[in-house]
Amino acid sequence: MNDRAKDPVKPVLNESGIEVKPLYTQVDVDASGGLGMLGQPGEYPFTRGIHRLMYRKQPWTMRQYAGFGNPAETNKRFKYLIANGQTGLNVAFDLPTQIGLDSDDPLAEGEIGRVGMSIDTLRDFEVAFDGIDLNKITVSLTINGAAAILIAMYLAMAEKRGYDVKQLRGTAQNDILKEFIGRGTWIFPVEPSIRLVGDTIEYCAEHAPKYSPVSVCGYHIRESGANPAQEMAYAFCIAKAYADDVIKRGLHVDEFAGRLSYNFNIFGNLFEQVAKFRAGRGLWAKIMKEQYGAEKPGSMWLRMIAAGGGGGLTFEQPEINIVRGAYYALISALSGTQTMALCSYDEAYTIPTEYSARISLRTMQLLIEEMGLTETVDPLAGSFYVETMTNEMRQKMEEIMAETDAQGGIVKLVSEGAIQSKVSAQAYQMQRNIESGAFPKVGVNCYRNEQEEEHPVQFHPYNEEDSQVQIDGLNKIRAERDAERVKQALARVGADAAAGRNVMPALVEAVKAYASVGEMTKELVKIYGRYQEPIRF
Repeated sequence: MNDRAKDPVKPVLNESGIEVKPLYTQVDVDASGGLGMLGQPGEYPFTRGIHRLMYRKQPWTMRQYAGFGNPAETNKRFKYLIANGQTGLNVAFDLPTQIGLDSDDPLAEGEIGRVGMSIDTLRDFEVAFDGIDLNKITVSLTINGAAAILIAMYLAMAEKRGYDVKQLRGTAQNDILKEFIGRGTWIFPVEPSIRLVGDTIEYCAEHAPKYSPVSVCGYHIRESGANPAQEMAYAFCIAKAYADDVIKRGLHVDEFAGRLSYNFNIFGNLFEQVAKFRAGRGLWAKIMKEQYGAEKPGSMWLRMIAAGGGGGLTFEQPEINIVRGAYYALISALSGTQTMALCSYDEAYTIPTEYSARISLRTMQLLIEEMGLTETVDPLAGSFYVETMTNEMRQKMEEIMAETDAQGGIVKLVSEGAIQSKVSAQAYQMQRNIESGAFPKVGVNCYRNEQEEEHPVQFHPYNEEDSQVQIDGLNKIRAERDAERVKQALARVGADAAAGRNVMPALVEAVKAYASVGEMTKELVKIYGRYQEPIRF
């Protein structure tokens, strides 16, 4: 039996470093700033939600992360999830695709289709989305370094299938600054990488105005070691960097800000997570209105997917992850997200099975159908604790953003490796706290099984034959396509990059000629070079 009772005298700090009192009253709300930033749902500053009726009118989109092997295999999983009630797709790509390699590149060996779907040419997108109605099922592309190329592929595929691209909805992650901080699937140096993000925003504003070309991803910054307040603050700094690049091109903020979106994490203390999202909505609206002069309400919305929670899942006692996932879904719903996704209970081990993915999907559906979470807007509003914590989280985010700006800004700090170093050090300290028991983790450092049991987890097999199928398909495309057209299209990609022009029109042309991801990436590398990670100790 573990005694987890807290010392009633010793201060309790949440992960963001804010002290949590044993009791909250109206005095605490007033002292933290009162209710001046509360407002009403659907009205500035949108703390209570960006829509007036929220889930009463329409429940959150359910968008499970999925993709593995070749496009045909991924298409089967997509259709399975849709048949079971999923209302959006969140596409995983393999590592070679993420870093701009073709499947027959020697560096891709052993990684083709391993952690996501393998994509080489437009033909792969045609196979992956065959039979899926893109007007009914919105698609999110989880891609960053090669995002401009894959956005071009998605739009070209939709156009070829007869969709009106100007009406097409969907999202690409396309947040390269967080890749430098967290995941590491970069290709180009920082400055040209930001320029490519700006190219996609500018291009979509004109050609695909309902498509969201960027989903700023605090999620991975959090998973890399940032606390909840830093997750939001760094994400806002990143979004401002992209907005600044596009505004310098001559676009007004209202021409593109309404299609910026966010991807945030949901593991951790329930009340801290709910408060960070409520605080973040109000702060982002304030930034857009006061700093950027946004006039349209949609430009001030914090449109988000509250997702995953993978950093909270454990290898030990994996069945408990089902319970964790249910609480993460509850946090997401109470936070007012537009889209929800859950990591499946076996993701600490392997790519989810259909069975585990279905449990996560049913968890989200259960909250809609049985738990009453769609019946009223912002049900935690008015709680002395929640309103005080919302104010304190907003203040903490503003402090972090001000500190970041004072040190030269997010782009400079990422280029120097300073943010990476900071969150990595925090991740190391968190791991030490888990190992010592200072940070309780059920099944890991408390309530452990004395004798470890076999875990009922089915491992996803890696099929070497799938990689050869993918390579053969790429070679077939190369043999069938118009080689001269490809050559000219690739030359235009390089020429436009060298001239500083928006490369998206050239990429769309190259994609339609069935140029490959690797071929287009190589043309851009000739101009932009490759990123070299700074080493800091």
